[in-house]
Amino acid sequence: MTKIQDIVEFCQEFAPFDTAASFDNVGLLVGSKDAEVTKVLLALDITKEVVAEATGLGAELIISHHPVIFNPLKSMDSRSVPYLLANNSLSALCLHTNLDIAINTGVNLCLANTLELENITFYEGEFVVSGTLKEETSAECFAKFAKEKLGAKTVTCTVKDKLVKNIFMCSGAGGSEFMKAVELGADAFITGEAHHHNYLESIHENVPLIVAGHFETEDIVINPLKEKLAEKFTEVEFIKSATLTSPLYFV
Repeated sequence: MTKIQDIVEFCQEFAPFDTAASFDNVGLLVGSKDAEVTKVLLALDITKEVVAEATGLGAELIISHHPVIFNPLKSMDSRSVPYLLANNSLSALCLHTNLDIAINTGVNLCLANTLELENITFYEGEFVVSGTLKEETSAECFAKFAKEKLGAKTVTCTVKDKLVKNIFMCSGAGGSEFMKAVELGADAFITGEAHHHNYLESIHENVPLIVAGHFETEDIVINPLKEKLAEKFTEVEFIKSATLTSPLYFV
């Protein structure tokens, strides 16, 4: 019999909760660690649709990347996701920035692997990872390759003609890490979201900034995480959400 606490403890081995950023909220955020679990749904986010999917599947636990509770709750509407979780006897385990930087099945590692980078390097205390392309290519060509590998609907790229090989990355909303990547020697930087001033920094530094979508640069962790958990807990069924997709439509 597997309990939720068993899964929590295993996740602590490769994505310790105390490595999360100070602003973050990770761990078992809804439910009891003593509850038995036979079926788990994994999704980047926990939405009301994901809750309905988990309920329909008979799951006892949802594991997500983004925290279902981020800021302190002052009230709980019956339509809110935390309420729906509790009302359906569903627990929620959230692995956020601690999973981003994990050196084994972490989000940034999965992004680097998806982009077929070599010589993957982690930087202590930093939310960036680097890797090298097999061959030097233009930023535009690399951006098109990333679009294909990530299944992104759109990808933006600055300094498109610059030749690049040493690629730095920070999944999700990682634009704020751009200058750190430049300081560490990036030829180019890829992330999921960036601000206007990050694009201007890119032009000023002559270092390409490639933005491929928050969902697309993070959802790539879900299947490897599912496989890792399934290998450890053979008596538990782990399922990737079929409901959750990118919330953006491109017109």
